Amino acid sequence: MATKNDAGSKTIADNRKARHEFSIEEEFEAGLVLTGTEVKALRAGKANIAESYAAPEAGPAGVELWLINSNIPEYKQGNRENHAPKRSRKLLLHKREVDRLIGAVERKGYTIVPLRLYFNERGIAKLRVGLGKGKALHDKRATAKTRDWNRQKQRLMRDHG
Repeated sequence: MATKNDAGSKTIADNRKARHEFSIEEEFEAGLVLTGTEVKALRAGKANIAESYAAPEAGPAGVELWLINSNIPEYKQGNRENHAPKRSRKLLLHKREVDRLIGAVERKGYTIVPLRLYFNERGIAKLRVGLGKGKALHDKRATAKTRDWNRQKQRLMRDHG
C-alpha cells in the first residue's frame, strides 16, 4: 500500500536510484494524463518509476513532455478497456516550465528524471520531476563518503554529546 507523508500527500512510487545516479539541481511538480484504470491501479499503490525518464516530443500544440517507460500494472478488476502498463504518459506543466526543461536538455546536457509519484492533498496524481546531470563514478563515491561521515558524526554527537 502507498505510504502517507506528513504534508498530506500519499506516495505511490519513489525513485530512490535517481539521487544516486544524478545530481538534481531543480525540481518541478507535474500532473499526468491518466485513464480511469490507471488511477485505480495507483490508488492500490502499484507503480514503478525507477527505470523511467521524461522526454520532449512534438505534439499538436507544440513540444510536449512525455513520461516514458513507467510501469503502472493493469487494474485487476478492469475490463477489456484496461490500459497498457508501459505506455507513454503526457506530463502537464506550464509552458514556461516546459520551455525551460527542454532548453536545459537540448543545450546543457541535462536529463529530466522522475523522482516521486504521489497523490496530493486534493487526491490528484502528481509526479515530481528533477532536472539533473549524470554523476560520474568518482562523484558517486564522494557522495557516499560524505553521507557515511555525516552518519558517523551523528553517532558521535549522540554518544558523547
